[in-house]
Amino acid sequence: MPVPPAQSAATRGPRHVAIIMDGNGRWATMRGRPRIFGHHAGARRVREIVEACPDYGVDYLTVFAFSTENWKRTQAEVAGLMSLFRGYIRREARALLANDVRVRFIGDRVRLDAKLVGLMDELEALTQQCQTTHLTVALNYGGRDEVARATRRLAEDVARGHLRPEDVNEETLPRYLDTCVLPDPDLVIRTSGEARISNFLLWQSAYAEYEFVDTLWPDFTRAEFGRLLASYARRDRRFGGVKVAAAGGAVAR
Repeated sequence: MPVPPAQSAATRGPRHVAIIMDGNGRWATMRGRPRIFGHHAGARRVREIVEACPDYGVDYLTVFAFSTENWKRTQAEVAGLMSLFRGYIRREARALLANDVRVRFIGDRVRLDAKLVGLMDELEALTQQCQTTHLTVALNYGGRDEVARATRRLAEDVARGHLRPEDVNEETLPRYLDTCVLPDPDLVIRTSGEARISNFLLWQSAYAEYEFVDTLWPDFTRAEFGRLLASYARRDRRFGGVKVAAAGGAVAR
């Protein structure tokens, strides 16, 4: 599929897009189906968006699959989600490899069952040489939990003498985050009409642009993805700086 005209200058588009995939349960309920039916529909939507990334110039895609707070859901729903994750990895591994997609998982793996963790490790190893698209799946992930775990590892290095306290700054901490090998997201999208970030990539998204859309995740199409990327390309990101006026002056924004 060709890149839309508004996005044809790929350098203007976001290199890294992060998505809070919300609305699966409501989508299923609206159709009189169990919530897990919506999660399966949402998983199929992930493939479409991943496959669209190269056409839109997106190198990195990070999706929020399961948060540290999602354990509060019913035991049946959590068990269904864990089964879905295992099935997704088994089912999609070959397609991900064929499409040159490198997969990484972020989040705390301690609470996940050993079989799922083993599949995650296998998929990461299988796709480690892929370079076209970098797909990161946030699984049992929470931004505050990530920062706490990173701070703990940093403190351990200070205690061992590997790092001096005076060398700890905002450039140091990111090296201990789960996302240490990834660029910060340029654009964060949340579906389903909710306008909050839900503890997702708190550190990394400090200067990200945001899009909150009403579409429920299973209905989020490649075309809507393209429209949001085109909208991002029209924005002026200054990272706290100023916009230079045409006559040479500076206009603070």
